Amino acid sequence: MKAAVIGAAGFVGGELLRILLQHPEVDSVVATSRSQAGQAVGAVHPQLAALTSDRFAELEPEAAAAGADVVFLALEHGESARLAPAVFAAGPGLVVDLAADFRVRDADLRARHYGPHPAPELQDRFRYALADVEGTALRGAAALAVPGCFATAAALALWPLAGAELAAPPVLFAVTGSSGGGVKLRASAHHPTRAHNLFAYEVFSHRHGAEVAERWRSWTGTNGAAPRLTVHAGPFVRGIYLTLHARLADPATAASRYAEAYRGRPFVRVMDAPPELTHVVGTNVTALHAAAADGEILVMAAIDNLVKGAAGQAVQAMNLALGMNEDAGLRLAGPFPC
Repeated sequence: MKAAVIGAAGFVGGELLRILLQHPEVDSVVATSRSQAGQAVGAVHPQLAALTSDRFAELEPEAAAAGADVVFLALEHGESARLAPAVFAAGPGLVVDLAADFRVRDADLRARHYGPHPAPELQDRFRYALADVEGTALRGAAALAVPGCFATAAALALWPLAGAELAAPPVLFAVTGSSGGGVKLRASAHHPTRAHNLFAYEVFSHRHGAEVAERWRSWTGTNGAAPRLTVHAGPFVRGIYLTLHARLADPATAASRYAEAYRGRPFVRVMDAPPELTHVVGTNVTALHAAAADGEILVMAAIDNLVKGAAGQAVQAMNLALGMNEDAGLRLAGPFPC
């Protein structure tokens, strides 16, 4: 199988290459980058030097996509929508977008969080690829929109509660590492700003809240109040740690909902104790723990934002869409300590 990664020089692009270069069904990978064209992949992503001697190709999107079985768009917000027509015209078997361009279907909800859609005519071609919930329902999809990192952690914590009777919308508190800001230097991700620090940002306006609201609406059938997500910047590099709080009419069965919802799912571990972030870094695993008492439930979720929250989930969704083993290329052991 031939894969192409368009925009492969960033953190997510590097993780996609790490996984695809070791995927048992992938024979070749074309990596493109405007900023690093001609540079050795191993010079930009030193962790990949032992896996490939290739260089970043300076190819137009349609040239990279021509003849590819799967094309990954690892681009900044807005770029996927701009390049997608040319990519589709090249006729690849599957297009997987890791940006936010096609994640939110509701036009009003999307406009409030992102502004007008630059390519609304393409929206219906994309399937929202929350792999651990959708599973084999993704089989046969031709275009996938990979959920955002916060949205992935939030949705997996919320999904088992979709059928529960709640006294109020769930509240979600999440902390992410600096790699979530991407490879370009920004003040909020600069080490002297981030180290020994913790702060909330985009209060009431984080873009991933649109995905959370739309998932909750689709699962519960209500247009009422959505779960409230508040995000924070933490003094570490990789990962997201999220805590959900909700009040339930019947908390006695709450914890068991999680074991049942994710029974047989290869990348969700429902644990007997709160997870630790370092236990999932570098892996495609979501670690969850649910505890209920006195009419309340607390759920803790830990993921790697670059793998489960981006590249790993993209490959997992690809596997499902193309009918391969769901865990192909994704049995990743993370470093510990990290």
